[in-house]
This record gives sequence, C-alpha cells and structure tokens, in this order.
Amino acid sequence: MLKILAFSSISLFVGTCSKVDLSMVNGYVNPISTTPAAPKLSNQEVISGLKEALQVGIKNAVNVTSVTDGFLKNEAIRLAFPPDAIKARQKAIDLGMSAQVEKFETTLNRAAEEAAKEALPIFVEAITNMSVQDGFAILNGGNGAATKFLKDQTTVKLTTAFSPKVAEAISRVKLTEYWNPIMTKYNAAMNLTGGEKINPDLNAYVTQKAIEGLFKMVEQEENKIRKDPTARVTELLAKVFGSL
Repeated sequence: MLKILAFSSISLFVGTCSKVDLSMVNGYVNPISTTPAAPKLSNQEVISGLKEALQVGIKNAVNVTSVTDGFLKNEAIRLAFPPDAIKARQKAIDLGMSAQVEKFETTLNRAAEEAAKEALPIFVEAITNMSVQDGFAILNGGNGAATKFLKDQTTVKLTTAFSPKVAEAISRVKLTEYWNPIMTKYNAAMNLTGGEKINPDLNAYVTQKAIEGLFKMVEQEENKIRKDPTARVTELLAKVFGSL
C-alpha cells in the first residue's frame, strides 16, 4: 500500500513539474507573436505611390535647378565647356580671352537654368502611362529604379520637346555672343596651323546636359524617399515605401 501511495505521489509531482516547465517554455522561450501583419498593397496603391514619388522628385528637382546658380553652383550637374571644344577653351585662354571663357561657361549654365523652368509639365506628362508590372518592378528595384524607368521611357521624347525651349533660353541669355568670338579666334588659328575647325552644336549640348542634370536630381529625390521616412511627405508615400 505504501508503495502504491509513493508511486502516485511521484507521478503527481512529475506531472505538475511538466506543466510548469511547459508554461515557462511557452512564456519565455517561444512567445506567441501579437504583431499584426503589414497590410498588403493593392496594385493601385503601388502605381499611385510611385507616380507620386516621381512627381515629388521632379518638382523638387525643377525647383532646385531652375533658379539662378541652380546648375552653375551645383558641381554634380554644372555644365562645363563642351568636351569636343576643350582645345578651343585652352586656346582662347592662351589668346587672353579668359574673361570671355568664364562668361561663356556662366551663360551656358544660365541657359540650362532657364530651360529647366519649362521641364515640369513635360516630365509630369511622361509618367502617366506606368503599368502595374512596371510599378512592382520599380518598387522592388532599389535605388534609382524609378528614375531609370522614366529615363528609358522618355529621354527621346523629352529631347524633342526640350530642344526648342533650350534654343529660346540660349537666345535669352545671349550665349552665342560669348561663344562665337571664341570659335572665330580658334578656327582662325586652325587655318594657320592646318588644324581641324570645330563647331559644336550648343543647342544639342545644353539640351542633353540639362536633361541629364534634371534626372540626376530626380534620382537623388527618389533615393531620399526610399531611405528617409521624413521625405515621405504624404500618407501614400509612407505606406508604399514603408512596405520595403
């Protein structure tokens, strides 16, 4: 009889310990998560969020570049002397035309700044045809993905639309008044030495560099939205990019 009671006591003790141990395991080793899962984004939210991000980026980029010194004082996008005319730059300096060279480079950037004022409606129109597939690829594509998509899809059209605006800007800032004397001096020297004359297309050069500069600034804005929660200035941006 004593043996039966002893066995029963031991069984009860072991059973009690097992329950306590199991409670401890459940409570401390493997707690049940109570954090709700992030809501799944709809196709419309992704597309709208990406378009909004591009619109924010484009607006900020245009605001930064279209003011006085927006290109000139920004080393990341500043227009330098046209590469295929770099010899003319040095020759002009050698001929005592340093002031003209400096003025030309300043007005080169003024032309880009003037042209940038016309860019916003062109860029905004260009982002309207993004597909759902494009949207998810861009969302998960990492830094610069949205800007790259925009660049790939619109550069040709933007160049066509932007070129006359640049021509107007070149005329307004009287760029050729500083360019033509430099080229005249250089090409005259080439006549004497038998060197090759040059006549770069300023319109094409400024158009290309102005568009490249704007895209560079758009990409900076895009990457800021991806990385910095404070740059997500609307609820939709916070929701879409906060899901990454």
